[in-house]
Amino acid sequence: MKRFLALTALTFGLISQSAMADNMSPEGTWKTIDDETGKAKSLVQIWIENNELNGKIIELIEPDEANPKCTECEGDKKDQPILGMQFIWGLTESDGVWDDGEILDPATGSVYSSKIEVTDGGEKLDVRGYIGFAFAGRSQVWQRVSPTVTATPVAEQAASETAAEQTIATDTSAQ
Repeated sequence: MKRFLALTALTFGLISQSAMADNMSPEGTWKTIDDETGKAKSLVQIWIENNELNGKIIELIEPDEANPKCTECEGDKKDQPILGMQFIWGLTESDGVWDDGEILDPATGSVYSSKIEVTDGGEKLDVRGYIGFAFAGRSQVWQRVSPTVTATPVAEQAASETAAEQTIATDTSAQ
């Protein structure tokens, strides 16, 4: 019995440690919080590709206009929709800190060096944008969003349309 309890405790400890390590990954959906107003601005998707951290805007929260564009951006992002735009790219990881990449502020079109770190047991993301030195910049703290909260109206509509198409296909094949 003691052996069983010890094995159960060890297994539980390994599972908990693995879950915490997964939660410390920056990958996932995050709610951005404006550092000046304290209000939620968007939901962003963060992913790792070729050992580099990237991010795109997947939902805008209370935008000032419908389908805003990055009018202040330069190059290939000029006048492109902000929704769906990749705005974080090229960060590489060293000792749990993602650095040496860039972040775009779609409101101003400015591109900054960036430093990102997962904190608070994986529930928060410290995001810093700066020019030159990391201590001379702006920071925001983003909040992790559970997967069930990230359904957007567009995603819900697409799911609804798919379900309706399947119903129609089933109805017509029954005839």
